[in-house]
Amino acid sequence: MRRSNTQKLSEVLRDYIEENKLQKKLTEVDLIASWEQVVGKTIARYTESLRISNGTLFVKTSSPALRSELVMMKEQLKARLNEQAGEQLIKEIIFR
Repeated sequence: MRRSNTQKLSEVLRDYIEENKLQKKLTEVDLIASWEQVVGKTIARYTESLRISNGTLFVKTSSPALRSELVMMKEQLKARLNEQAGEQLIKEIIFR
């Protein structure tokens, strides 16, 4: 016996995400997952951790030389990451 108030699972999930204001956090998770695609395998290999907090991306690297290069590319990286996210999600990048 079918109930008359059935909904598609995708609709239920979309409603849940909207009600709990999770869209921004999901976009941040997707952006972190796409780090290798944005910066390339070589840079991603020397990246130890990524974290986004209040519009700031914190990047921890294992190579001081790479960190210096990334600091010089900060604005380009910020533009590419925001383009990947489809919105102005990253306002600042801090390399450690």
